[in-house]
Amino acid sequence: MQKRFKLPHVLLIAYGVVFIGLALKPYARDVWFTENLTILPIVVLLVILYRRGIRLSNLSYILMSFLVFIHTVGGHYTFERVPFDLVNKFFGFERNNYDRFGHFSVGLYAFPILELIDRYQVIRKRWVAYLFALFSIMSVAMAYEVFEWIYAVTSDPKAGIAVLGSQGDIWDAQKDMLCDTVGAICALGLYCALERSRSGKT
Repeated sequence: MQKRFKLPHVLLIAYGVVFIGLALKPYARDVWFTENLTILPIVVLLVILYRRGIRLSNLSYILMSFLVFIHTVGGHYTFERVPFDLVNKFFGFERNNYDRFGHFSVGLYAFPILELIDRYQVIRKRWVAYLFALFSIMSVAMAYEVFEWIYAVTSDPKAGIAVLGSQGDIWDAQKDMLCDTVGAICALGLYCALERSRSGKT
């Protein structure tokens, strides 16, 4: 019997193709290595969980894939140099805001976090479950900004600035964390809407 590919398999194959393609001649190899070092563990963890039977909804995998692909592209060009002029000009951005979309996509992981909480009934109270998912994303956002700071001050200055990606904005870290949080709020809003729709509430 021929094995049927499921959406997670398709996304993993697509990621493999994109990863290999963008691993060729990146703008800065040290920046490429550092950026992918933060994404590969996520992909590996999802594969391990999937193989062990801990599987999420297709929507969760789609939402999680945004960060994986956005970050992989950013690692190839460095986030400041990603060809994003069309979007930047449309919204009137003065800087390349590709990285902001990347941070927003981090927040989308609140959806699968809440999905797992509900599946295993780890937290019974709804408001506590939602806040846990939100605060989890906010904690990751803070930890990543600390990682960027440490890398920026301990590595080669040029690579450090590229990974930091502040583009001269002194409030870059705060805005990045805000984008993470807004992404999480949107993801939880989507989860709530789907939950109410399944239960027949309006």
